[in-house]
Amino acid sequence: MHDTDQGEMDDHLFFRRLLGMTKKENFVKGMAANGGSRRTETHESPGLQFLISDTTTRLDELAKDPKGLTDPFESIYGIVYQLTMRTVACNDIANDRALLDQTLEMFEQIEAANSAELIIFPWFPLFPGKLRRLWYGGKLYMIFKNIIDGRAKTGHREEDPLQYLIDQGDNTKEILTFVLGALYAGQLNSGINAAWVIIYLANDDYWRGVVREEVKAVAEKYDRDTSKTFAERLANVPLEAWEHELPSIDLCLRDSIRLNASGSMFRKNDSTRSVKIADFEVPAGGYVAYPIADVHLDPEVYPNPNQWDPSRYLPGKEEDQKKKHAFIGWGAGRHPCLGMRFAKLEQNIILAFFLAYFDFELADKNGNTGVKVPQSDSNNHAAVKPKERVYVKYRPRV
Repeated sequence: MHDTDQGEMDDHLFFRRLLGMTKKENFVKGMAANGGSRRTETHESPGLQFLISDTTTRLDELAKDPKGLTDPFESIYGIVYQLTMRTVACNDIANDRALLDQTLEMFEQIEAANSAELIIFPWFPLFPGKLRRLWYGGKLYMIFKNIIDGRAKTGHREEDPLQYLIDQGDNTKEILTFVLGALYAGQLNSGINAAWVIIYLANDDYWRGVVREEVKAVAEKYDRDTSKTFAERLANVPLEAWEHELPSIDLCLRDSIRLNASGSMFRKNDSTRSVKIADFEVPAGGYVAYPIADVHLDPEVYPNPNQWDPSRYLPGKEEDQKKKHAFIGWGAGRHPCLGMRFAKLEQNIILAFFLAYFDFELADKNGNTGVKVPQSDSNNHAAVKPKERVYVKYRPRV
């Protein structure tokens, strides 16, 4: 491992590293032999038991809060950040709550500095956003450099993505570029959509009941010990069940993505020749813009398109099958989302345990119930937090 200035990690290398991490042998590394029992040996990260432990530790904190009131775009978003940090970055940060919160603040500062001007004029040095990105990017760089240098000096190793990147020979700048890219791709969409699903369910008694019964059935299937709590039994569900036996959660997430990914997608032709798309020629260096709302909010495809309704995708309705590419929340064609597997696993774990821990409903900042679901912003290509804050009032389940 050496720290040379070789430039940022190119797209092809980024994809190779991400694909390497999501291979089965790496994805499930550290899982207990019995298929998911919770263990405490931290060197076995990022196994399923650690994703569960991270989630339940944060929910235990919520359960102890006497106010019983939370903004999911902070609390649930924070859980997703911890799980994502553990899965695409390193244990050193995921295990240190203070450092975890500190890096989340830096990451959000970098994201908030994005602007149209910065995209159009990336060479201009004096935009405030560019200076802010450089400042917080430099601070993140030093945090990761200290961790990497510490491992090199002491010979300490971890079973985590950072160690995988080090072993591949990537330098600190390449590692940070990968981590920021992976966090950006995962956190902005997964973190915010996870919070939106909690909001939607808090406002929908029917689907909240459907999902809770599905989660309960899976927990009972894999742990029949009735002396245990719902959450304790859920902790023994194996990876395969987490990925394949919670279809109702997938329906809930799917319609959240449809509503919250309705702005425009942009793609650049970075080849040296023009590319033909249907009847259009995209010149070398040219851009293509695609307004997602043309399909995600098309009333001819999705009746009452602004209404959250997971039943849209059930057999017999299947609204997303009315036309080709009517749902593109996970991408389409040759380049679907590489992080889809983990994003769904993360969503399933967080929502399942939240339902096992709490009864909940929408509320305002004072805990008054009966508030409406805020509108999502249809002008964004990715999920965003609502402009008006909304809270969930929760009560621990007996």
